[in-house]
Amino acid sequence: MIKDNQKVLNRIHVLLDAVLVAGSYVLAWYIRFELLRGRELFEGGILPTSTYFSLLYFIVPGYLVIYYLCDLYSSKRYSSVEREIFNIIKANTMGLAVVIVGMFIVKLVNFSRSMIMIFYICVTIAIILERQVIRKVLRAIRRRGYNVKYVLLVGYSRAAETYIDRIQDNPQWGYVVCGILDDRIPAGTLYRGVKVLGRIANLEIILPENKLDEIGISLSLQDYGRLEELVRMCEKAGVHTKFIPDYNSVISSNPYIEDLTGLAVVNIRYVPLSNTVNMLIKRIIDLIGSIILIVLFSPVMLVCALLIKFTDGGKVIYSQERVGLHNRNFRMYKFRSMREQKDGEDETTWTTKGDSRVTPIGRFMRKTSIDELPQLFNVLVGDMSLVGPRPERPHFVDKFREEIPGYMIKHQVRPGMTGWAQVNGFRGDTSIRRRIECDLYYIENWTLMFDVKILFLTLFKGFINKNAY
Repeated sequence: MIKDNQKVLNRIHVLLDAVLVAGSYVLAWYIRFELLRGRELFEGGILPTSTYFSLLYFIVPGYLVIYYLCDLYSSKRYSSVEREIFNIIKANTMGLAVVIVGMFIVKLVNFSRSMIMIFYICVTIAIILERQVIRKVLRAIRRRGYNVKYVLLVGYSRAAETYIDRIQDNPQWGYVVCGILDDRIPAGTLYRGVKVLGRIANLEIILPENKLDEIGISLSLQDYGRLEELVRMCEKAGVHTKFIPDYNSVISSNPYIEDLTGLAVVNIRYVPLSNTVNMLIKRIIDLIGSIILIVLFSPVMLVCALLIKFTDGGKVIYSQERVGLHNRNFRMYKFRSMREQKDGEDETTWTTKGDSRVTPIGRFMRKTSIDELPQLFNVLVGDMSLVGPRPERPHFVDKFREEIPGYMIKHQVRPGMTGWAQVNGFRGDTSIRRRIECDLYYIENWTLMFDVKILFLTLFKGFINKNAY
């Protein structure tokens, strides 16, 4: 039976990372002081070689700790390449910041700044390449039937089918579902090639054979009375046991547990921004960011205001009622991009492609999202955030709250000028359900770095969009 070898793999990762961090540092020193010898590169002076290399005693273990904090030593079976690369860049950026701050504290004013940047580039490239090589090696091993985990599911349910779908759609994870036990579904029934082997009672015969890596308890809701019995049976046999709940349609993918003096209370949905510290940090970033962006884009806003006034006349700023934090209504500001309409005339209609109400200059502003710039003042006063779910009009909120499960959860955080849905292309006349899925993912997985990532992606994906009419 294949044992859990994640600890061994982690030790290999740590060892390789230590070698690569030290090697990248030495390479950076060689590039700066051998290949680029005689080029000052804005340096203030030269320190002894021993000083540079003595810092390895602090840099190597420091980087390993940062890698651990940035989740670089978790299992590679489920993590995506994009997520891992993002974590590597984040970790090395944090390491760079720590090194710079450390040198400032100990007053190493003559330390080569160009060497630090060369080291940052070298170590980032080296760690990314290392992880991709390890990932490809592991996948090649699994394709040959090694390092594969065999799982038996106990209970046929929607959760069991979803689990099989995920496993078979991601063969690189190295899992094989070898069968299902269930009392309600007849033996021989197939789902995507996975067979119902018999009744749940057969588990008592299968477990002593010790040929399984994991048991996945995937009982349907009506069979949960047997859960405690099955867990005890599996643990008695020493087999790693997973619980695959059949209530994913009710509980989010990221619930959290409170411990009430020994009583576990499951919170159905974790909203990081319900934490006061997180809310305060995000609000401070919004205040600083909105002030900087208002100053930065003030010439653009002035030009837009003049163009609207001289080409179409009428009001420059258009305000519309939207639903925000805690279901409170507020007035959201935009540059007017349509002909002036009577109050309430457009409250219940979407803007569609080729909409005759849109002015020529308005079409350009909507396509480039310049019409959204006045919302920086909404951010400044606290009605909105730089990043968050886009706010909707009250009419559509009343409509969608009845049609789309979880729709109102988006109002547990401040609405944003841009968001995870927008950078993934879901804006304008696109699927509202997919948009809400993105919004809920953002709400449940918020971090400050996630906001930074969305703002960065907005520069390339969020401003110009084919669905913005």
